[in-house]
Amino acid sequence: MLDNIDTTELLNNIIVPWGIKIIIALAIFYIGRMVVGLIVGVVGRLMRSQEVDEMLVRFVCSIVRWVLLLFVIIAALSQLGIDTTSLIALLGAAGLAIGLSLQSSLSNFASGVLIIIFRPFSKGDFVEAGGATGVIDNITIFTTTMTTPDNKEIIVPNGGIMGGNITNFSARPTRRVDMVFGISYDDDIRKAKALLEEIIAADDRVLAEPAPVIVVGELADSSVNFLVRPWVNAADYWGVYWDTTETVKLKFDEAGLSIPYPQMDLHIDKPE
Repeated sequence: MLDNIDTTELLNNIIVPWGIKIIIALAIFYIGRMVVGLIVGVVGRLMRSQEVDEMLVRFVCSIVRWVLLLFVIIAALSQLGIDTTSLIALLGAAGLAIGLSLQSSLSNFASGVLIIIFRPFSKGDFVEAGGATGVIDNITIFTTTMTTPDNKEIIVPNGGIMGGNITNFSARPTRRVDMVFGISYDDDIRKAKALLEEIIAADDRVLAEPAPVIVVGELADSSVNFLVRPWVNAADYWGVYWDTTETVKLKFDEAGLSIPYPQMDLHIDKPE
């Protein structure tokens, strides 16, 4: 008879209540997980409707999923009678410690999000940023990968990029080529200017608008310097720069115009 009473008390006081708590906790977990999935789906669709970068969408959805799942797990544990206050405090302390130890990584992460959202450059752009110059190959949350003109790969932390100036040479369809050519003070500047205008006009890559600028820009120590500034399509920049420099040297030589170089005349007075 005593055994039957003990069994009944065990069943009524321990097994049944705990069984109900476990069932409710499991229900909270599974239903909560379904709700989390729905919320993450809504967040993803909302971000995609705003044309946010897919990589950022996946990352944000992953963060939202794990944060919400953490709340679901805490709610389920709380239903089992487990004191979650100390658990939350422990997670908060752990999060603070991890945040302090990963300050630079978090800075790179925040900068990566800003790069993806505001798009100061895109894949394939030729940029100068973060102390490096090259073509953008890949943009991730923490780093940006570039390829230099001599085919070296550079991985730049995003924090370094957003912490300084960004020069995007591919952002505009056209660029101005700035060149300086000097002639001797003894040469005819009208003849030199006419020759420069002829060289620029003969290059089909030079745009008619805006009109090229060819002016005497400086009376330097040993030369009269012409500023030559034609506008070209961005892809033609270096071709026009190099070809014009070579052509000017050849044409000046043919026309008898000298390109002076810095020199110093030394006069020595002999004692009488």
